[in-house]
Amino acid sequence: MDRSRASDDQLLQNVDRDPDGFGLFYRRHERVVLGFFVRATGRADLAVDLAAETFARAYQSRARFDPSRGPARAWLFGIARHVLAASLQRGRVEAEARRRLGMEAVVLEERTLSAVEAAAVYCDDAIVEEWLDQLPPDQRAAVRARVIDDRAYAEIASELKCSEAVVRQRVSRGLSLLRRRLEGLA
Repeated sequence: MDRSRASDDQLLQNVDRDPDGFGLFYRRHERVVLGFFVRATGRADLAVDLAAETFARAYQSRARFDPSRGPARAWLFGIARHVLAASLQRGRVEAEARRRLGMEAVVLEERTLSAVEAAAVYCDDAIVEEWLDQLPPDQRAAVRARVIDDRAYAEIASELKCSEAVVRQRVSRGLSLLRRRLEGLA
């Protein structure tokens, strides 16, 4: 298998035969996970620790990844949400998975912290686009126009050649679907 062309699902499912595949999975998602944690905590140093724990837990639980329940990136963000919630509850980063894997603590330079903070900006657009891609086209267009572009229902209805009620329904259904999918990751 050409690892560079493999899907995230394939990389995770083949880690036992191809351990370097997890490294590629990590590189594909490191920035967006760091960005998620920077936005959630406001601290680049904490974001790095939380991201390290997230990937350590993902590696440990890779056998439980089930592509029929959703894409690998969504699974990874489910883990990230759990890591963040545990950290907020305990008031510290839990490093249990990293200890079990023998991972050293990360020492950060100012340059690295700046790069992590920059990842937060990139993360927003990438995650939103991924979430929108999960919606049916009619709901995607309505949610993008109303929520992302902050356009009026009347304007959207005119553009989509339907009634405002239909646009409202599409936005409502799209947001409900996204909420259910995100809650299913918890």
